Amino acid sequence: MATGTGDSLGRALNELLRDYGAQPPRRLSTYHAKHWHAQLSQLTRTQRGYEALERAGLSARPETLIKWLSDAEYTVRRGYREVIHAAYESVAIVPADPMPQPFKDGQFEITGVVRTGDDERLRGGVTGSGRITAPLRIDGRSGNWDETERKWAVGELDDDAFEDDFIDYVIIEDIGEGTGGWDFPGTSYIVTV
Repeated sequence: MATGTGDSLGRALNELLRDYGAQPPRRLSTYHAKHWHAQLSQLTRTQRGYEALERAGLSARPETLIKWLSDAEYTVRRGYREVIHAAYESVAIVPADPMPQPFKDGQFEITGVVRTGDDERLRGGVTGSGRITAPLRIDGRSGNWDETERKWAVGELDDDAFEDDFIDYVIIEDIGEGTGGWDFPGTSYIVTV
C-alpha cells in the first residue's frame, strides 16, 4: 500500500505518486554553467553531449570546436551560442518518469475534509462526536489521465494542478459531479492506494 500525505489533496497526490517511485522532470545538479564556452566544454566531454549538439543543429567542424574551446574569450555568432545553449539545456534536464500504471489503476482512499455543494464532512476519520467515517473511495481506472500525464511530463503538475485534474478527470469520471462540484477545503489529507 502506498501513501501520500499533505496539507492539500494535490500535495498528498504528488507525495503518493513519488511513493510509487515516479520522479518529475529535474535538472542535473552538475549542469549549471551559464557561459556558452563552459557549456560547450561540458557538452564535448561526453557522447551524449555531442549528440545533443548535433540534434540542436550545430554543424561546426572538429577543428572549429577545438579553436572555440582553446580560447574562452573567442567570440562566436549569437546563432551558435543559442544552439549550444539549447543543446546544453536538453542534456541538463532529466525527463519525468512515466506515471506508473498501478498508480493510475489504483483504488484511491482519501481521508480529509470533502465538500460537495452544502455537504462538508470529514471522510476517513473520527468526527468530534466520536463517529468513524469512511474515506472517499475513487476508482482510478475510471479516470482519464491524459492531461494529468501531459502536465507531469513537462513539469507543470504542481499541487493545485494535480488537485484540479484529479477532480475533473478522475473523481467526476468515476462518481460524477456531486451536488455542487467537489472541493477539498481541509488542511490535512491522506491518500492511499
